[in-house]
Amino acid sequence: MKIKKPLIAVVSFFLILATSHAQKANNKNLLYKDSNLSIEVRVNDLLDRMTLEEKISQMNMLSLSDLKVDKKGRISKQSLDSLFQGKSIGTLESPFIGVDEISQLSEAADTYLRKHTRLGIPAIQIAECLHGQLAFGATIFPQTIGQGSTWNPDLIKKMGATIAEEASFSGVDQALSPIFDLARDPRFGRAEESFGEDPFLVAEMGKAFVIGMQGDPEITKTGIPANKLMATAKHYVAYSTPFAGINLGPNELGPRDLRNLHMYPFKKVIQEANIYSVMPAYNDVNGIPMHSNKYLMKDVLRDELGFNGYVFSDYEAIAMLNYFQKVTKDAAETAVVALESGIDLEAPKSFAYSELNNLVKSGKVNVALIDNAVKNILTAKFKAGLFDNAYKAPKKVSSLIHTEEAVNLAREIAEESIVLLKNENNVLPLDISKIKSIGVIGPNADQVQYGDYSYTKDNESGVTILDGIKKYADNKFTVNYAKGCNITGNDQSKIQAAVEVAQNSDVVVLVIGGTSSVLSGIGWGKDIPGDYPTSGEGFDRTTLTPPGVQPELIQAIYKTGKPIVLVMVHGRAYSIAWEKEHIPAIVEAWYPGEQGGNAVASVLFGDVNPSGKLTVSVPKSVGHVPVFYNYKPSGRGFYRNPGSLEKPGRDYVFSSPDPLFPFGHGLSYTEFEYSDLIVEDTSVDMNGMIVLSLNIKNTGKVSGKEVIQVYFNDKVSSVTTPVKVLKEFKKVTLNPSELKTISFSIPMSEFGLYDKDMNYIIEPGEFDIMVGSSSDDIRLQKTISIK
Repeated sequence: MKIKKPLIAVVSFFLILATSHAQKANNKNLLYKDSNLSIEVRVNDLLDRMTLEEKISQMNMLSLSDLKVDKKGRISKQSLDSLFQGKSIGTLESPFIGVDEISQLSEAADTYLRKHTRLGIPAIQIAECLHGQLAFGATIFPQTIGQGSTWNPDLIKKMGATIAEEASFSGVDQALSPIFDLARDPRFGRAEESFGEDPFLVAEMGKAFVIGMQGDPEITKTGIPANKLMATAKHYVAYSTPFAGINLGPNELGPRDLRNLHMYPFKKVIQEANIYSVMPAYNDVNGIPMHSNKYLMKDVLRDELGFNGYVFSDYEAIAMLNYFQKVTKDAAETAVVALESGIDLEAPKSFAYSELNNLVKSGKVNVALIDNAVKNILTAKFKAGLFDNAYKAPKKVSSLIHTEEAVNLAREIAEESIVLLKNENNVLPLDISKIKSIGVIGPNADQVQYGDYSYTKDNESGVTILDGIKKYADNKFTVNYAKGCNITGNDQSKIQAAVEVAQNSDVVVLVIGGTSSVLSGIGWGKDIPGDYPTSGEGFDRTTLTPPGVQPELIQAIYKTGKPIVLVMVHGRAYSIAWEKEHIPAIVEAWYPGEQGGNAVASVLFGDVNPSGKLTVSVPKSVGHVPVFYNYKPSGRGFYRNPGSLEKPGRDYVFSSPDPLFPFGHGLSYTEFEYSDLIVEDTSVDMNGMIVLSLNIKNTGKVSGKEVIQVYFNDKVSSVTTPVKVLKEFKKVTLNPSELKTISFSIPMSEFGLYDKDMNYIIEPGEFDIMVGSSSDDIRLQKTISIK
């Protein structure tokens, strides 16, 4: 019998309707898909439904870069099947391409995982977001060391929010940022990725980044808001002070310094910013690699600090236990060690965790360990809303990001990050009414430099300092340019042309510095045409002078007798003792982001009053390392008789142990007067707060911003404590002759120490409270007594 087409259509309609109702009924029984239930219930329900293989897949990562586009411009089904093979995955790596292309890959992958895997578990898409999303089209902010030099957490909070919004548009769910390492050794190439050398400063700036990126901690206890990202605290712990300053090197340090210094920022961001993920460091601490350090990764991180997120391995770090640090014999043993140490997810690809299936079946691994790791990962996915909000790519992501507001923020951060180190005879700001020509010289004058974890260094992506000065000139004066030399190499043939430019100019802006690898990281860094990287991940140095023949260029320009403004664009502290003595004006610009040229020009010509402060102490030479400000009473020697070449002494024979420029240092085009320090109660109960106030006045002729820094010293302690410890700071804006009263409240818990038995206690006694403009420029002081 022949069935008519209308009847077929009716039957088909009812079949589809019945299937739809059945699917809805089935979903009602799938508790993990019910957004009205608690996350714990949803996680447990999903975990109970998962096979062992599905659980292990959640502990691994794949890359969206493996997907292919077909002839019609769509993501090919074949490449999706090839990548996922019908299985879900824990995380997906966002590729280093354009944001529009990323969004296309993101939507295809998200749709596949939801519709073509058994349980429809979405993946967490991760991306590097150190100073902007690592993707073409995203806004490039100043490198982290510059961010720290703003001493302005509010700006960094806005930056974190902007990066989160931009990255979320292209499907990113988690940033592998920020970094809580301490920059206490300038030889270490990744010093540029740190906010600074001080644990309190790093904690405050890092918390601001995380809160901007994730959202209010009260909200993120249960979920991540729209247009926000999960953040990752790295590198836990004590990664940035390896032996000899060599990346991935071992670290030997006592439990007191480990907690007082390196662990302190992580404790703060876990307990006060509710960070979602932690990345362990590559290095070993006291002989135990962090990815196999059960004590630090479980007992301390989880039980003591209260971390309840998930642990994301650093790239290849689990495999390094076997092939680099030599603490495991094969992949199977590596998997056992890493899993038992609390590493939830292996990235970027599985070396060890692919062995877990056989290890469970053979009884060598308890499935409860896998369940715990998967719970941590799934909890993050549910809290981030991934199960309830499928990703839909905007029509054109590039039209939604890199907005005027974002670019202006990048410029504002750059302006506030610039540090005026020296300004003899008020060379700066430059007075264009008295200048007919400016010579702009140096290898970084006409080249953008962003620091590592950047997607490009093409000048089209930003504003060079030469461009910024030319734009400012606007035909009011002549701009002469010469490169002078490369960043690296021994070729001095271009120096003479630079000398001639200087001789034909009224004043010289000499732009020196370094360069970092684009996309720098383990296994995926790219070389830079022309100059070899001198900073960034894996680019450590044995000297701290400007690289190549830049010192020769500087001295050649100096001999012309022209006024010189030295501008440094780089990622680590430079030992510029000769330059400090001979060059009248020195500006620290770090890696200032895409608006760096405009920001530097604004400072040089006085449209912006510099307000940046050093977050690292600058050593006189590499032989002076370390020179951090918070040294112990015996840390700068006993004899107090520093020597010189002309008059040898002790501590050192031919030098002083003091820094070239101290922590917190930074000049202004105006002056600030500190007065009337009042401590509300100089005898404070151990459970109370230190409340203090002071007056600060702008005594100059221009508006300016000053960073008020509050330090303390425990005058007598049962264990040695630093001569000075930063415990508060605040950046204030003052108009000429304006006076403000500034208050601080410091919890008594900040005045404690780890005693001889490693118990954290607050000892009774006297403490000096010191307030100043830098660690070496204390203006006001009071002594308090703690009962």
